[in-house]
Amino acid sequence: QVQLVESGGGLVQPGGSLRLSCVGSGISFRIYTMSWYRQAPGKQRELVAARTSGGTTNYVDSVKGRFTISRDSAKNTVTLQMNSLKPEDTAVYYCNAKGVFPSQNYWGQGTQVTVSS
Repeated sequence: QVQLVESGGGLVQPGGSLRLSCVGSGISFRIYTMSWYRQAPGKQRELVAARTSGGTTNYVDSVKGRFTISRDSAKNTVTLQMNSLKPEDTAVYYCNAKGVFPSQNYWGQGTQVTVSS
């Protein structure tokens, strides 16, 4: 059974930092594109950052230069380092693993990030 478990969310002041982690079991991250999505209240879920098995990364424009996605395939872990956080970064953040086949699309349960003074 595939399971993705996120951690590291919380409450932080504007300008602060958080580091989200996602640990997987039941799959090997090595062959998956690993991504972080977020969903704010009343908004659609959006892709924040992704890292392919080949190492290619992409970010939504609003987080470029502030967020960094990294992965440790040996540990089946993907992290999202978030710096210079803004109130508009407030959302539930989800870890996603996507493989080659449509059935290979897995989600974590989400972790809340709140940026507020």
